[in-house]
Amino acid sequence: MGQTAYSRSLATSTSRPPLDKKALTLNARLQRTLPNGRLQEIRLPDCQGLKLNLINADFPTGPLPAETMHAVIAQPAYWAFCWGSGLALAQFMLNHPMPNDPLAHQQTSTAWIQGKTILDIGSGSGVAGIAAAKAGAAKVWACDNDADALAATAANAELNQVPLTLFSDLADVPVGADIALLADVLYDKSNLPLLQQAQRLATEVLVADSRINELPDPAYQEVAQIHALTFPNLGEFDEFGTTRLFTLKGSALAQILQQP
Repeated sequence: MGQTAYSRSLATSTSRPPLDKKALTLNARLQRTLPNGRLQEIRLPDCQGLKLNLINADFPTGPLPAETMHAVIAQPAYWAFCWGSGLALAQFMLNHPMPNDPLAHQQTSTAWIQGKTILDIGSGSGVAGIAAAKAGAAKVWACDNDADALAATAANAELNQVPLTLFSDLADVPVGADIALLADVLYDKSNLPLLQQAQRLATEVLVADSRINELPDPAYQEVAQIHALTFPNLGEFDEFGTTRLFTLKGSALAQILQQP
């Protein structure tokens, strides 16, 4: 198991591209919760050109008015951020060389994703599923039970010109995915049953989380650690800056991803 550190550089620009129709609709949804927020098209660091519609990086980090706080509790716009675990997983999928690959220092190998059917559970902004598509997945299924998050996933997939099939309920997802991805969804213990559901729906499971040091399910093992903070970072604690990747013990994916 190794520690992978990705740089967090981002080219700055004095102008931002205009939002398309879907993003404008999404922007209106954001402002229902955060009236002073606005979406910007942002290129993520070390993600091979992957872009997302995210909340403006200069959004004030001070206390919110009571009315806005109530709106955040009622309808949190978590999809307007690229959470650290999702960013780490996207970077990992797009940049991770295969262990013992003689070309590891010359090119990136994503053979463990290429041609596969990938299921992104709790897609949020869609970053993990979009990264899988860019890495060569044959099919990507993205599922989120929040209508705004699913709209964000759709808008961001279109922004990156990759096809995703969307689901609002795991009960509607077909069995048979090759790999299920869960990025930053286990912060709430009530979501832990998703681990079992992922095993039912997919042959392999890959979990990325910065808020859990170990999974309560002994069937999983840690295979990597990656440094990445939520983007844009509006004051996230440094203690959440390390994302741990977990997969099923003894699985083919564990053998592929385990650091030599």
